[in-house]
Amino acid sequence: MTIKRVLCPERVRQIPIQFSWLDHRLVRERYIERCDPPAAALYLFLVTVADVQGLSYYSDAALGRCLSLTPARLSQARSDLIRIGLIAYQHPLYQVLSLDSPPCSEGGELGADEISVRIGQLRAVLGWTS
Repeated sequence: MTIKRVLCPERVRQIPIQFSWLDHRLVRERYIERCDPPAAALYLFLVTVADVQGLSYYSDAALGRCLSLTPARLSQARSDLIRIGLIAYQHPLYQVLSLDSPPCSEGGELGADEISVRIGQLRAVLGWTS
């Protein structure tokens, strides 16, 4: 059984002022323009299935079936969303992130949680699943 835990606590999503999980800043701040259709589909799916903290843990196989994406294309879409800053991923957990910038760490030091998130993002970009 997978135990869910917040991957990026400083960016837990909250309902925006306009009262929609799909934040208008996706358009206003041009995030959506940086997504190709598979990345946008993955983002919409994750927003839809995520819990209140933005967490979900669908398998690659299930996501591929639901979105009609090959494993390579799913991996690319996930990497694109991580690069853009819309999601965090640490196998098997996804976290839809708030669009607010995370607070800066004093002295440039990273906490253990942030290091763990960044390692997970690097692994996802490299295609490592464990």
